Amino acid sequence: MAKLICAFLFMLVTSFVIQDVYAGGEGSLKPAECAPKCDYRCSKTAYKKACLTYCNLCCAKCLCVPSGTYGNKEECPCYNNWKNKKGGPKCP
Repeated sequence: MAKLICAFLFMLVTSFVIQDVYAGGEGSLKPAECAPKCDYRCSKTAYKKACLTYCNLCCAKCLCVPSGTYGNKEECPCYNNWKNKKGGPKCP
């Protein structure tokens, strides 16, 4: 009986940990949701390929993409604060 209770508690704790991982640290997107969000985010830029590359990279790390096609980065601090080697913004 004790083994059954231990197994149940282990499964319960594990499910909470898994939910926290999928909830993300900052954003709540799942990696599969990044592509459509980035497609919209980059829809009006002249540099679509570069924008999509960096947007998807940033989304995979931050699990968040700001709303709109430009600006609104304050919605996603991780996305906003990630800088390139020169100190400029990494995420579009």
